[in-house]
Amino acid sequence: MNLLRSILHQLWMAATVVPWALFVLVASLFVSSTRLYWLCVGWLRMAVAGGRVILGIRNRVTGRENLPQGARDPAILLVKHQSTWETFALPTLMPHPLAYVFKRELLFVPFFGWAMGRLDMIHIDRGRRAQAFAKVVRQGRRLLAQGTGVIMFPEGTRTARGQAGPYKSGGTRLAVETGVPVIPIAVTSARCWPRKAFVKRPGIVDISIGPAIPSAGRAPEELMREVQQWIETEMRRLDPEAYR
Repeated sequence: MNLLRSILHQLWMAATVVPWALFVLVASLFVSSTRLYWLCVGWLRMAVAGGRVILGIRNRVTGRENLPQGARDPAILLVKHQSTWETFALPTLMPHPLAYVFKRELLFVPFFGWAMGRLDMIHIDRGRRAQAFAKVVRQGRRLLAQGTGVIMFPEGTRTARGQAGPYKSGGTRLAVETGVPVIPIAVTSARCWPRKAFVKRPGIVDISIGPAIPSAGRAPEELMREVQQWIETEMRRLDPEAYR
């Protein structure tokens, strides 16, 4: 049954992303970047709804009050990364636009990547680390100043359930550079959508949003250790079976 659900969901995603991406590419010639962002969030809401109806995956969100509520108080979201699910779900929770920092290779994914390339986000070449971080700071400063939040995955890539990758300090370095707070977020998506697995399982994905942590006067590495401690402690609370 889970295999059949996963096949149907994959077909549904492919059937919806192609016309939606083509629509976004055309609309990008006529509408503002903010309007274009919300058009794309419309497809993400469809993706989350499809996951709920077809796969039986539901979100349970706690700490929503910790999200920045106004365009004048942007923040950097630092998120546990276990699957594609959180990349779809998090923009649907935010009252204001988010800009992902992502590897430029995603721009070449047919339709999905082409549409992403039309959004005001930060794509980087991971092979050129110094230039990549300079671009993150330059574009991140501009985006945060206009009220757009920045979202980053400090582990850099998806991690298996019950595991933790090395937390890199790029997000907290940007926070210190710009003076904005960071918000740690724990996500248990691997319970339902395992890393690199085609077959998904029904269940509840917990998304726990922590209190904002000020960056003023902090060292990036020290700030990242605090973020990591909060996220990994929260992961063990939310999904204790994975850490036995």
